Amino acid sequence: MGKSTTMTVRIPSEVSSKLDGLARDTKRSKAYLAGEAITSYVERNAWQVARIKAALAEAESGAPGIPHEDMELWTNSWGTDHELPPPEPKA
Repeated sequence: MGKSTTMTVRIPSEVSSKLDGLARDTKRSKAYLAGEAITSYVERNAWQVARIKAALAEAESGAPGIPHEDMELWTNSWGTDHELPPPEPKA
């Protein structure tokens, strides 16, 4: 991990109380637990946003894709007596 930065965050008092208990039970500092939570959140959301941006760029490039309506019909058919085959990409 790289260099650390200090910051102040505001959290609801009920979350603070739970954080106190969790820190005590895990023998970790509240700052450590908060840092781990923020790191996890940022990594997870940065990954997701990067994939969404890549998918939008691909869709805007004119690459073949599956229309939303076709995907919706397919997923709505799951678990029914008339399950549809996966839709094919369209140019």
